[in-house]
Amino acid sequence: MKNKFIILPFFAMCGFYFGQSTIVFRYDEAGNQIFRGVDIRRLAEEQQGDYLTTWRSSSAEQTDESKFWSMVQVYPVPVKDELTIGWSDEADEMIDHVTLYQHNTVANVFTTKNLPNLNRKVQVNMNGMYMGVYILSFQLKDGRKMSRNIIKL
Repeated sequence: MKNKFIILPFFAMCGFYFGQSTIVFRYDEAGNQIFRGVDIRRLAEEQQGDYLTTWRSSSAEQTDESKFWSMVQVYPVPVKDELTIGWSDEADEMIDHVTLYQHNTVANVFTTKNLPNLNRKVQVNMNGMYMGVYILSFQLKDGRKMSRNIIKL
């Protein structure tokens, strides 16, 4: 009986400690959920009052990705006939190759290496392709991969 009274305050303290925690969701490029739970580092830093600097450093990856996509133009989306992909000089130095593949079959539809004769622009004829979701993927020279969904009507 005495053990039950010792365990009860322990669970109550845990409930109060984790009761006000923020649940964190993380997603990959395709939108799949890869993590759901309490970020322990964030809890410790909130207690130390250092939450703001951590938030800025963790959002640096998102800033890199948004900076990359600001240098890339993909139009028209949704696409019917021809998809045009263009990028800036700065992005040209980063891109190794461009790939377009169908989402549900992961069949490679189009791949091209970033060569100087491309002139920072690629046009993909999508007339014979099925309607659906396609994934446009940029393989960067540093090994990172940037992906975005494209809808074909």
